[in-house]
Amino acid sequence: QVQLVESGGGLVQPGGSLRLSCAASGFSFSSAWMYWVRRAPGKGLEWVSTIDAGGGVTYALSVKGRFTISRDNAKNTLFLQMNDLKPEDTGVYSCAIDATGETRGQGTQVTVSS
Repeated sequence: QVQLVESGGGLVQPGGSLRLSCAASGFSFSSAWMYWVRRAPGKGLEWVSTIDAGGGVTYALSVKGRFTISRDNAKNTLFLQMNDLKPEDTGVYSCAIDATGETRGQGTQVTVSS
C-alpha cells in the first residue's frame, strides 16, 4: 500500500525559505519517478517539480531557480527546498507518484504572507 506523508510546511514571510519532506513507503522508492504538486486556494492542482529515478529534475517555470527537488533513496524520502518564497506560492503541497497527482499524500500547508 502506497503511503506518502508530507511535513515541513508553515507560515513564512515573502522572501523566506522552507524545506518540505515526504516520507514514502509501500513501493520501490528508489526506482520511482517522484513529483511535487500544489493546490492554491480556489485553484486546481498544479505540477511543481519532478525527479526521476536517476536524479534528473524538471521544474514549473513559476518556481524554476527558486525551488530544488531532491531525494534520499536510503531513507525513502523526497524533499523540496523552497527559497525566495512569494505570496503566490501559498497552497497545500503534496508529493505524488504520478504527474497528475492522482496518487498523492495529504499534503502540508505553506502560507507566504507578511
